[in-house]
Amino acid sequence: MKQAIVTGASKGLGKSFAHLLASRGYDLLLIARSEKILTEESNVIAKQYGVKASALSVDLSEADAVVVVIRWCEQHQFQPSVLVNNAGYACWGYFDKIDLHQHRQMMQVNMSCLVNLTHGLLPLLRKNNPSFILNVASTAAFQAVPSMTLYAASKAFVRSFSRGLRYELRNSSISVTCLSPGPIATNFIQQAGMEAMQDTAKKFEMTADQVAKKGLDAMFKGKAERIPGVLNYLTVKLSFILPDSLLEKIAGDLYLTKIK
Repeated sequence: MKQAIVTGASKGLGKSFAHLLASRGYDLLLIARSEKILTEESNVIAKQYGVKASALSVDLSEADAVVVVIRWCEQHQFQPSVLVNNAGYACWGYFDKIDLHQHRQMMQVNMSCLVNLTHGLLPLLRKNNPSFILNVASTAAFQAVPSMTLYAASKAFVRSFSRGLRYELRNSSISVTCLSPGPIATNFIQQAGMEAMQDTAKKFEMTADQVAKKGLDAMFKGKAERIPGVLNYLTVKLSFILPDSLLEKIAGDLYLTKIK
């Protein structure tokens, strides 16, 4: 069945994923916290592509969010063959200066929700052949990033989880792909309060449509990973060569000096 779920779908990269999947004829379940924006976007997609696009407003930082999603799928007989775990965000600043509750909420969205949703939807994904899971990590997954210490760690978790799960499912109908983008022209920087990094990010950023297309292409080809953008790819490869201490100093000099 050509049905897909996209988290964090109201704007940015998630919105691009939704449009591209709809253009391929997928009916959609779009998940995000912003009910008004999400509903408007689902209506636009349904009209533009002639598919069914449903909006489910859920705060993924809440522990019971996944239960709501699974229940919705059961009630509406929605049987996805694609799951795009896109929802995620960053907290920027010195680790001990950020409220622990904020850290916990970010971990819930970036890691726990992704794991719980994947676990809960695997039985439905198994009913379709083939099925695909696309988990969105970051180039930050490949090194420690002072000032985004926990965010980088959460994305390293996503990458490791994706590769391990992919191997476990290697003989099944489900393929798992991890997408690790660099800077993207979305509201990520504003949401993280990183406006001081805006000019630097613009030098390297890609559009959300570019990144989403490369991610979906890799997913449908059954690739394990995709790092979109030549500079991002080279930066990641360099991280395997240079000492961790040097990489951490470079990142620290770049980010920590911008914190007021």
